Amino acid sequence: MSSERLIYLPLGGAGEIGMNAYVYGYGKPGKERLIVVDLGVAFPDMDTSPGVDLILPDISWLKKRRDRIEAIFITHAHEDHIGAIAHSYEALQAPIYARRFTANLARRKMSEHGHPEDAVTTVGAWPEQVTAGPFTVGFMPISHSIPESSSMVIDSPEGRVIHSGDFKIDLTPGVGEAFDPALWADVCKDGIKALVCDSTNVFSPLPGRSEATLGPEIEKLVSAAEGMVVATTFASNVARVKTLAVAADKAGRSVVLLGRAMKRMVEAAVETGVMKDFPKVVSPEEARGIPRENLMLLVTGSQGERRAASAQLARGKYQGIEMKPGDLFLFSSKTIPGNERGVIRIINQFSEMGVDVVDDSSGLYHVSGHANRPDLETLHDVVKPQVLIPMHGEHRHLREHVKLAEAKGITGVLAVDGMMIDLSSKTPTVAEYVDTGRTYLDGSVKIGALDGVVRDRIRLALNGHATVTLVLDDQDEPLGEPWVDLMGLPEKGRSNATLVDVLEADLGQWLNRQGAKTLRDEDKLNEGLKRTLRQSAQDEIGKKPEVTVVVSRLS
Repeated sequence: MSSERLIYLPLGGAGEIGMNAYVYGYGKPGKERLIVVDLGVAFPDMDTSPGVDLILPDISWLKKRRDRIEAIFITHAHEDHIGAIAHSYEALQAPIYARRFTANLARRKMSEHGHPEDAVTTVGAWPEQVTAGPFTVGFMPISHSIPESSSMVIDSPEGRVIHSGDFKIDLTPGVGEAFDPALWADVCKDGIKALVCDSTNVFSPLPGRSEATLGPEIEKLVSAAEGMVVATTFASNVARVKTLAVAADKAGRSVVLLGRAMKRMVEAAVETGVMKDFPKVVSPEEARGIPRENLMLLVTGSQGERRAASAQLARGKYQGIEMKPGDLFLFSSKTIPGNERGVIRIINQFSEMGVDVVDDSSGLYHVSGHANRPDLETLHDVVKPQVLIPMHGEHRHLREHVKLAEAKGITGVLAVDGMMIDLSSKTPTVAEYVDTGRTYLDGSVKIGALDGVVRDRIRLALNGHATVTLVLDDQDEPLGEPWVDLMGLPEKGRSNATLVDVLEADLGQWLNRQGAKTLRDEDKLNEGLKRTLRQSAQDEIGKKPEVTVVVSRLS
């Protein structure tokens, strides 16, 4: 029996949707040479991560082993797969490989963060391969909702593994490569040790629909509209952006791109040649001189993001353009769970303006970029893996995908973040458990999820804040009463008196009862003032605020 092993370790994306980061290793236990597939981000929300800009995978395990990392491979350019590469580069310093479109966007990210663009190497599609230590890795085209998505064909001394990346079975994707069953069958003909597979839509029972089915319905909608038409979708879904633009062109409308990401994605697609014949675009300045009925805006913000173009239009005006009664706004996208509130807010704001809003509830204007249950089964049948390991899903998705595999006689392994799987033997086993978590990008600083910063911020948001200030003379006697400053708390409480006055009176009474011993003891004084204020606030407003005590002593 070999003393070397093949391992798989998810650090993000297995047990959650987003923040994808997967590690493969081969070698003696504890000395494996490593490759990383994807380094993505997740997005914060006000309930669990207020004020945070991005959520990154915790790469502490990788950082300690940076000398063993051979390469990082990026399957495609969605933020939950590519978004952390520039944030992680300084810590990992590993070469990055991606296909042309993805590499174009990766280099932009590296440049924005002051990292060398030449750390990113462009790789062609299969059968081109990259040697990375004991691994040979190729990018096999597969359809998804962004150009040049690829599954990774990972060859090791223990056999071939396929990492599906995000995918769907689409034979007519519009932009990007169609799923090629013959190519896949050829790559898999000699046997696949493991298929590590997207699980996002495992609960969707109907076969997925092709991107090509949307064109006629969108064209019909745009042609029938009387005022200005505005449409939003994921900017990275270049095929959809083109479908929308072509519909505008056929209806005699000029196309305007609004939002940085929308312009960047179209530029990257044209620069790299993955998108051809995109209709002519006019600037926002030119648009102001064109009749409304001859305009179509393609805008960012399909998920209700506050700073995106759609939200700014909903609040009034963006780059000199505003919505008016009789205009049409189309969501050519699915609302990701957790973003409903932001999207509904925008819909209501448009409604108040007299703008008609069309969403995807009819199923006519959006198709998913992920494989539904029957399509997952199609891939299983083509690949015929010895083992299936679900990824890219919450725990319920992974568990259901294991059941689906085992019903077809395939060994399924449920591996969540931090669970290292030894793939060397016939029956995969858990080799060890690795601490994983999240790192928050908070402004320009990275903080750990357990550092307490975000937890304190949540407590401040829930409870409000009070600052108690007390001045003592050189004999440790109070100079006047303590005074209180409040933030995020009501002005009056149950007694109908001003809350500050009530709190200051209760603090003054407590202070008058204290002897010299307490007044000289910083800790006892702080604790007593804090406890008194919180109890007084509880009596008045039914809430205990966070408290900061400032004691100044005159020397």
